[in-house]
Amino acid sequence: MRSTPEDFDHFVATRTPALTRTAYLLTGDAHLAEDLVQTTLVKAAAAWERIEGDPEAYVRRILHHQRVSWWRRSQRRVREQALGAHDTPAPTRGDPELRVGLDAALGRLTARQREVLVLRYYEDLTETQTAAVLGIRPGTVKSIARQALARLRVEAGDLVAPEGGGVHG
Repeated sequence: MRSTPEDFDHFVATRTPALTRTAYLLTGDAHLAEDLVQTTLVKAAAAWERIEGDPEAYVRRILHHQRVSWWRRSQRRVREQALGAHDTPAPTRGDPELRVGLDAALGRLTARQREVLVLRYYEDLTETQTAAVLGIRPGTVKSIARQALARLRVEAGDLVAPEGGGVHG
C-alpha cells in the first residue's frame, strides 16, 4: 500500500516531536535540530508516494544522512563549537548538574560517535539496524560505540559513582 499525502500530514503531526528530539541529540543545538527535521521532512515529502509500508525507518535514514552531509560540509568550513547555555533546551526532569555535565561530554564526541550512541541507546536500534541507517558494517558500529563510551567515561568521569554503581542523582 502506497502512502498518501494525508498519511504524510499525519506522520508529520505525530512524529515531528520524536524526530526533533533525535535531531537535537545528533546536533547538540536546538535550532540546528529544527532545521535538520525540516530538511528531512522536505526530502521525505518529495519521495512520500513511493514509500511502501511504515515510513519511519525511511525518514530516520534521511535524517541521519542529512546530518552526516551537514557535518561533512561544516568540517570544510568551520569547526564545531561547544554548546552554549542558550542552545540547550531547559531540562524537564532529573538533576540539572548531571544533564549539563552529560551534555558537555556528549558535545566533545565526534559526530559519528554521537550518531552511533543516539541510534543504539536512545533510538534503541540493534547494531545491525544502526549499521544499516549509517551505511557501515555492524562491527564498525560496535567499535565506534565502544570508543564513544570510553570517551564519555573519561569526559564525564565525575558523573559516575566512585564504586561504579551508576550515575549520581
